[in-house]
Amino acid sequence: MTILDDLFATIEARRDADPDSSHTARMLSKGPAKCAEKFGEEAVEAIVACATNDRDNLVYEAGDVVYHLMVMLAARDISWDEVEAELARRTGKSGIAEKAARPKV
Repeated sequence: MTILDDLFATIEARRDADPDSSHTARMLSKGPAKCAEKFGEEAVEAIVACATNDRDNLVYEAGDVVYHLMVMLAARDISWDEVEAELARRTGKSGIAEKAARPKV
């Protein structure tokens, strides 16, 4: 198991915890839209840290982005294994070729 697997397992384990005792449970209790909003806020903070060349803060905010991405996925019952499988599917493919092969919407 990796630290990311451990983190997602912890998020899943706290799904039914008391929202007053767990930040994760509190976020999940607010529903997927609120989880998505929080992910967006954290992503913007990471973007600002990158744009301003604030390396230490970017590392910190990247941790928040990963955590809140996982909470958002859990809120929609998407497992970390599904994300890893999608990344594995893309491994060895050119990003340009992968994007060109996507269905047109």
